[in-house]
Amino acid sequence: MTKVLVVEDDPLNMELVCEILRSMGFTVHEATNGNEAIEKTEKELYVLIVMDIMLPGIDGIEATGIIKSKPGYEKTPVIALTAYAMKGDRERLIEAGFDDYVPKPVDVPDFIEKVKKYRK
Repeated sequence: MTKVLVVEDDPLNMELVCEILRSMGFTVHEATNGNEAIEKTEKELYVLIVMDIMLPGIDGIEATGIIKSKPGYEKTPVIALTAYAMKGDRERLIEAGFDDYVPKPVDVPDFIEKVKKYRK
Protein backbone atom coordinates (compact mmCIF):
# COMPACT_ATOMS: atom_id res chain seq x y z
CA MET A 1 0.00 0.00 0.00
CA THR A 2 1.04 3.56 -0.64
CA LYS A 3 1.58 5.52 2.60
CA VAL A 4 0.50 9.14 2.97
CA LEU A 5 1.01 11.38 5.99
CA VAL A 6 -1.73 13.92 6.77
CA VAL A 7 -0.71 16.69 9.18
CA GLU A 8 -3.76 18.61 10.40
CA ASP A 9 -4.82 19.89 13.82
CA ASP A 10 -8.53 20.37 13.03
CA PRO A 11 -10.43 17.08 13.59
CA LEU A 12 -13.04 17.76 10.89
CA ASN A 13 -10.47 18.62 8.23
CA MET A 14 -8.40 15.58 9.28
CA GLU A 15 -11.43 13.30 8.94
CA LEU A 16 -12.37 14.68 5.51
CA VAL A 17 -8.86 14.52 4.02
CA CYS A 18 -8.16 11.05 5.43
CA GLU A 19 -11.49 9.71 4.18
CA ILE A 20 -10.78 11.02 0.66
CA LEU A 21 -7.27 9.55 0.63
CA ARG A 22 -8.43 6.16 1.95
CA SER A 23 -11.14 6.05 -0.72
CA MET A 24 -8.34 6.52 -3.26
CA GLY A 25 -6.54 3.45 -1.92
CA PHE A 26 -3.87 5.12 0.24
CA THR A 27 -2.77 3.94 3.65
CA VAL A 28 -3.09 7.08 5.76
CA HIS A 29 -1.06 8.02 8.81
CA GLU A 30 -2.04 11.06 10.87
CA ALA A 31 -0.16 13.75 12.79
CA THR A 32 -1.71 16.71 14.58
CA ASN A 33 1.35 18.99 14.76
CA GLY A 34 4.70 19.65 13.10
CA ASN A 35 6.78 17.85 15.74
CA GLU A 36 4.70 14.70 15.40
CA ALA A 37 5.02 14.86 11.60
CA ILE A 38 8.81 15.11 11.83
CA GLU A 39 8.92 12.15 14.24
CA LYS A 40 6.73 10.03 11.96
CA THR A 41 8.95 10.72 8.95
CA GLU A 42 11.89 9.37 10.96
CA LYS A 43 10.10 6.00 11.29
CA GLU A 44 8.26 5.66 7.97
CA LEU A 45 8.77 6.64 4.35
CA TYR A 46 5.75 8.38 2.84
CA VAL A 47 5.13 8.94 -0.86
CA LEU A 48 3.05 12.05 -0.19
CA ILE A 49 2.51 14.47 2.70
CA VAL A 50 -0.52 16.74 3.10
CA MET A 51 0.54 19.51 5.48
CA ASP A 52 -1.58 22.13 7.24
CA ILE A 53 0.24 25.45 7.62
CA MET A 54 -1.16 26.76 10.91
CA LEU A 55 -0.11 24.10 13.43
CA PRO A 56 0.65 24.26 17.14
CA GLY A 57 4.39 24.39 17.87
CA ILE A 58 6.37 24.02 14.66
CA ASP A 59 4.22 25.31 11.80
CA GLY A 60 3.76 23.51 8.49
CA ILE A 61 6.32 25.61 6.64
CA GLU A 62 9.10 24.87 9.12
CA ALA A 63 8.11 21.20 9.43
CA THR A 64 8.16 20.81 5.64
CA GLY A 65 11.63 22.35 5.45
CA ILE A 66 12.94 19.95 8.10
CA ILE A 67 11.31 16.91 6.48
CA LYS A 68 12.53 17.77 2.97
CA SER A 69 16.09 18.12 4.28
CA LYS A 70 16.08 14.45 5.39
CA PRO A 71 17.61 11.73 3.23
CA GLY A 72 14.88 10.08 1.19
CA TYR A 73 12.49 13.03 1.51
CA GLU A 74 14.17 15.57 -0.78
CA LYS A 75 11.72 14.84 -3.61
CA THR A 76 8.69 13.73 -1.60
CA PRO A 77 5.74 15.87 -2.67
CA VAL A 78 4.17 17.98 0.08
CA ILE A 79 0.78 19.57 -0.52
CA ALA A 80 0.00 22.65 1.57
CA LEU A 81 -3.48 22.52 3.09
CA THR A 82 -4.32 25.97 4.31
CA ALA A 83 -6.84 28.66 5.09
CA TYR A 84 -4.37 31.11 3.52
CA ALA A 85 -6.22 31.78 0.29
CA MET A 86 -5.33 35.36 -0.51
CA LYS A 87 -3.60 36.48 -3.68
CA GLY A 88 0.06 35.50 -3.53
CA ASP A 89 -0.33 32.83 -0.83
CA ARG A 90 -0.04 29.93 -3.29
CA GLU A 91 3.15 31.37 -4.78
CA ARG A 92 4.60 32.09 -1.32
CA LEU A 93 4.02 28.49 -0.22
CA ILE A 94 5.41 26.98 -3.44
CA GLU A 95 8.48 29.17 -2.96
CA ALA A 96 8.75 27.89 0.64
CA GLY A 97 9.14 24.31 -0.65
CA PHE A 98 5.62 22.96 -1.12
CA ASP A 99 4.80 21.12 -4.33
CA ASP A 100 1.15 22.08 -4.45
CA TYR A 101 -1.52 24.06 -2.63
CA VAL A 102 -5.07 23.28 -1.51
CA PRO A 103 -7.07 26.10 0.08
CA LYS A 104 -9.61 25.47 2.84
CA PRO A 105 -12.43 24.73 2.81
CA VAL A 106 -11.32 21.75 0.77
CA ASP A 107 -12.86 21.49 -2.70
CA VAL A 108 -13.08 17.68 -2.88
CA PRO A 109 -12.86 17.20 -6.69
CA ASP A 110 -9.94 19.67 -6.87
CA PHE A 111 -8.15 17.91 -3.99
CA ILE A 112 -8.58 14.50 -5.66
CA GLU A 113 -7.14 15.83 -8.94
CA LYS A 114 -4.12 17.33 -7.17
CA VAL A 115 -3.44 14.09 -5.29
CA LYS A 116 -3.69 12.06 -8.51
CA LYS A 117 -0.74 14.04 -9.92
CA TYR A 118 1.49 12.62 -7.18
CA ARG A 119 0.19 9.05 -7.07
CA LYS A 120 2.94 6.53 -7.70
